[in-house]
Amino acid sequence: MKYFKLPDLGEGLPEAEIVEWMISEGDLVKTDQILVTVETAKAIIEIPSPQDGVVVHLFGQAGETIHTGEPLLEFAGEEDDSGTVVGELKRASDNGSADHFFIGAAPSTQAYRQTMTPAVRSLAQRLDVATDHVHGSGQDGQLTVNDIERLAKTDQTHGKAEPLRGVRKQMARNMALAHAQVVPVTLCEDVDIHSWATTEDITIRLIHAVAAGCKAEPTLNSWFDGQQLARRMLDQINLGVAVDTAQGLFVPVLRDIGNRKLEDIRQGLNRLREDVINRTIPPAELQGASITLSNFGTIAGRYASPIVVPPSVAILGAGVIREQVVPVANQVVIHRMMPLSLTFDHRAATGGEAARFLRAVIDDLAKESIS
Repeated sequence: MKYFKLPDLGEGLPEAEIVEWMISEGDLVKTDQILVTVETAKAIIEIPSPQDGVVVHLFGQAGETIHTGEPLLEFAGEEDDSGTVVGELKRASDNGSADHFFIGAAPSTQAYRQTMTPAVRSLAQRLDVATDHVHGSGQDGQLTVNDIERLAKTDQTHGKAEPLRGVRKQMARNMALAHAQVVPVTLCEDVDIHSWATTEDITIRLIHAVAAGCKAEPTLNSWFDGQQLARRMLDQINLGVAVDTAQGLFVPVLRDIGNRKLEDIRQGLNRLREDVINRTIPPAELQGASITLSNFGTIAGRYASPIVVPPSVAILGAGVIREQVVPVANQVVIHRMMPLSLTFDHRAATGGEAARFLRAVIDDLAKESIS
């Protein structure tokens, strides 16, 4: 027998969730025939067969998580104890950029090595208590009878917990990483946009303003390595744009926004959003952001404390645009105002640098037009 293991999916992705098997045990498959679709924290990926052969066993069912290097299926044939993967997945080009400076790719979170006595294990099975990822209260994390009974009572009272999967699991890891590594400070301000046309493309205006801010204060367009206490200033502005979906938060990256025409940026943004919704976006398109934009104001909220995910050092949030009473030339008038919230990593940027960035953003947004 010969095992075909889950290939390296790239982008530091240690695991995937089985979505759907496209074949069954006993099937004769051909090279490059799609065997299974899996969901990672980045996208849904089709995995092709590395060879011709008869499938004698499938490892795992839909909804189950499998880690890189673990068997996916078994081919009939001569015994092969090595389980070597034949072939590898083809990956989309990343425009030639190698992000070796990344410290922000979330590390693999492994389950605790479960230690428990046979009696405790038997009790967990009888009470139908899931012990994966649970750190016991006993010595060296050993699970005890009290731990099992407590978990069983919680399940009975509140129902069983639903493990995070796919995008939401990765989002939780990234947020924990940011909380542990970043020293965040948030600046808030309002910008008067009364001169805008009613048909103004708000997102494009925000993207243009971020580019203006980065050009005025390049410090916020950088990567910071907290372990090495090193900062890499970036020439190209690669903007991560937060996209909310039912599956969780995606942040596709618009490349080189400082040197692209507005129409090209809009087309690129539309394509990225469509790929996100359809879950066809290549993992490379979700990597390499040098600064991030969150336009949460399309839903609700005035100000926020957006989360900076390392290695980037800044994220700009835009709240709900509203009419507001403001004094202008000794008169009280009603103007449309856009609230802004800028969070930056104070290890990598000073308050003055962040304020200069925000000032440039405000000045650009205050213009009547940018065409």
